[in-house]
Amino acid sequence: MTTERPTRKPSVGLTLFLCLFAGQAALIAVSPVLPEVASDFGVSIATAGQLRSVSGLAAGLVALALGAAAARLGLRDLLLLGLGVLAAGSLLSSAAPSFGVLVAAQVAAGGGLALVLSGGLAAAAAWTTDERRAPVLSWALVGQPGAWIVGMPVVGLLGGVSWRLGWLVVPFAASVVALVAVGRRPAEVASEEGRGTWLLLRRNPKVAGWALGELLAFSAWAGTLVFAGALLVESYSASPGAAGVLLGLAAVAYLPGNFIARRWIGEWSRVLLILLPLVAAVLAALLGSYRPSLWVSAVVLSVLAFISAGRTIAGSALGLELCSMRRIFAMRIRAAAAQFGYLLGAVLGGLALARWGYAGMGATFGVLFLLAAIPHAAAWAAGRRLAQPIPKAAQGRRSEIGH
Repeated sequence: MTTERPTRKPSVGLTLFLCLFAGQAALIAVSPVLPEVASDFGVSIATAGQLRSVSGLAAGLVALALGAAAARLGLRDLLLLGLGVLAAGSLLSSAAPSFGVLVAAQVAAGGGLALVLSGGLAAAAAWTTDERRAPVLSWALVGQPGAWIVGMPVVGLLGGVSWRLGWLVVPFAASVVALVAVGRRPAEVASEEGRGTWLLLRRNPKVAGWALGELLAFSAWAGTLVFAGALLVESYSASPGAAGVLLGLAAVAYLPGNFIARRWIGEWSRVLLILLPLVAAVLAALLGSYRPSLWVSAVVLSVLAFISAGRTIAGSALGLELCSMRRIFAMRIRAAAAQFGYLLGAVLGGLALARWGYAGMGATFGVLFLLAAIPHAAAWAAGRRLAQPIPKAAQGRRSEIGH
């Protein structure tokens, strides 16, 4: 008589890493091959560049409207749905016969990303113990810069043959692998009510302040990413290839920032969300105004990525803590903040660039980082006041009033 050996399930951290890798890969797959896409469909590069805006807008809107799905689906099923939509969007992108179909495919990819981000980061808390939450959340968040580091070069190389191949080899394949990993987890019963989420956001100032801080910080960081390549090319006459390599190095710097900051999240999350945006504000302003050489700007950008990684994991951890009974709600608000942050950062950065040049653009992003720290500073100060002991004189007065 033979006994069947139990199958080894992938760890939670690896599973969620694969999910966020797939989601980010679906959004960046068009970036290295944008000229080829524009040429193939007979549109301008500026028009083709709006594909990222379309997917980001779709992701933000889906994240905001996710309440009904959160009430009906468990986290595993939510992730399976999101990864399935990502895979379908990637497959449709690779076979798109027209630019309109490609736009529709990007809408699907954006919607799938919203589901994956919301479910994946909520699962980092729900599928682990409190002691393991920080490292699992850290590994999940590494999936996004990992897609930049691995996906960008692969899609770029395949673009020399056909831009359509990149969609199949990176986001579609990554979505399928993640689907297999998530599918091996047991089914769950939905444990989160979908109604009343906006009421919670309006009535809980701590949650509202956290959400505002996330939107402002993501706007600053995403806007920096949107214009960083152009800054390197126009300031130093760097080639697009060289700029791409330096942007990739900045993504590499994101990784240690994530791993180091995870040691401090929890009790110190709020403090990190005050201090790190202040440092990022200085770096963002410096990136735009102080440009003596290509390598100096590349180092400043890499340090900014390092700091932003720490701020991102601290913000995610605080959201999960503040909304411990509504984790999907917290992470879909975070997903919406990240995607709308691309739009807000691109708009404000573009206006500042047109009016004041790169120095003004960097200062604008610096102001956004500063504003992102204010809600957390206010919450921290309020908490300190509540924690202070009541003076004896005041205690005596309270006792007299009580009698």
